[in-house]
Amino acid sequence: MNNIKEPYSVLYIEDEKDIRANYVNYLDRHFEKVYEAADGEEGYEKYKKNRPDIMIVDINLPKLNGLELVRRIRENNHSTKVIMLTAHSETKSLLEATELKLTKYLVKPVSRRELKDALTLVIGELSNFEIIFKKTIVLKDSFYWDVQREELLNNNVSTLLTNKERSILALLFSSINTTFTYDEIIINVWYEDDYDRDKLDALKTIIKNLRKKLPKDSIKNVYGTGYKIEM
Repeated sequence: MNNIKEPYSVLYIEDEKDIRANYVNYLDRHFEKVYEAADGEEGYEKYKKNRPDIMIVDINLPKLNGLELVRRIRENNHSTKVIMLTAHSETKSLLEATELKLTKYLVKPVSRRELKDALTLVIGELSNFEIIFKKTIVLKDSFYWDVQREELLNNNVSTLLTNKERSILALLFSSINTTFTYDEIIINVWYEDDYDRDKLDALKTIIKNLRKKLPKDSIKNVYGTGYKIEM
């Protein structure tokens, strides 16, 4: 880590106010976006709102402990990197939680050097992940989108798509969480600069059919505007 801010977001969850303020100040010098929370429930809400690249989580949190928080996140998300902060007495239970795919656990009190080393490891994992992510986009329920082949797969089995369905998915997956307007989608799929009611109705029908082929709530309708893939 250097003086240039890393292009990642971090959520730091710690119930001890002074410790949290100290490390949030440190993280803010090294990362573009830093969020904080004082308990597990607030942390989960901040996670859902901001979808951070990295989470630093105290295992012993009020309202929702760190393990349960990460377990809830891992139901749909295996890409966010997690560093867990633990007391010596908690390391055994933490080591048993292998399904949570923790990048690192650190025993408190954590020094700046230890945190820096852990974050350097996380940044390396994120950099490697981005290379893969450009080729495949992982969804819920064992679905993923192959970017290069423009193919939707479920458990490695290709899903049958029409040409227009494929074109729409390729556009929506080209920028996750970005809303594409009806105009943009119709121009991209039908190659027309404007559209009549029939085209809009046809688009809505295709989206309806695509939703049946994707995990629930993958395609979001932004009322009066267009559609987006939300992750």
